[in-house]
Amino acid sequence: MAAPGSRLDSRDGPAGRGLTRASVDPSAEFGRWKAQRLNRADLSRKGSVDEDVVELVRLLNSREQFVTTSSCAGRVLLLDGGVNGFEVQKQNCCWLLVSHKPCVKDDVMVALKKANGDAILKFEPLVLHVQCRQLEDAQILHSVAIDSGFRNSGITVGKRGKTMLAVRSTHGLEVPLSHKGNLMVTEEYIEFLLKIANQKMEENKKRIDRFYNCLQHALEKETITDSHPKVKEKNKSSYTHKKKKPEKTHGQCIPEENDEKVESDNDDEDPKINSTIFPEDY
Repeated sequence: MAAPGSRLDSRDGPAGRGLTRASVDPSAEFGRWKAQRLNRADLSRKGSVDEDVVELVRLLNSREQFVTTSSCAGRVLLLDGGVNGFEVQKQNCCWLLVSHKPCVKDDVMVALKKANGDAILKFEPLVLHVQCRQLEDAQILHSVAIDSGFRNSGITVGKRGKTMLAVRSTHGLEVPLSHKGNLMVTEEYIEFLLKIANQKMEENKKRIDRFYNCLQHALEKETITDSHPKVKEKNKSSYTHKKKKPEKTHGQCIPEENDEKVESDNDDEDPKINSTIFPEDY
């Protein structure tokens, strides 16, 4: 028999088999994970949360069911990779330029002078990873992300029970500019690319703002639902998305319209229905 206060596992005999996993309170365990995450130092290159997502990260972390684990508001990058092709791995290359704001051609041209390999210009939209207390919480957040224009978002459920939501979009940009240190395009073309990248940056900012407003709306709605058990039970069903007409809520939450037009031809494969749930080791 195990000593008082000790953990029981399969080695403690049939009576104890499986007790450890079953006896763990998921909410309490998530609370411990969240406390550990929020007490960690920021190990990113910048060392702090990007300005455009500070309020969003603060809102998520203020709710007991969410904790953010990593984020990038979106950025323009100029990377100098190796000379063995254009498959650039960010951890094995030189970062010539990083900007979370619109870029100008002169900055890129100055940075390109330091390139010795294959320089690539990239725009990366918002990436946000959020650990959720339970699957239902992740599903609410996933719905908000999809409605805000982040159509490449998905949920993973780990073997230890960690439920993660990745908020991602598809409007990125990646173009090679030089090879073995030699510029392969004109300055005029670089200026054209930056115009596109800056437009994508602006669209990305709009989606972040929309995500924040939609999240506020969803959390307020959830609070009201939780205070009325009958309403909550009525709304409890399988996780599916239905196309809704835009709500007039004084700018609070209006589903992204441009993506609806682009993807309207694929109604049979509506990305809103696919929650992208799959197991992952943690």
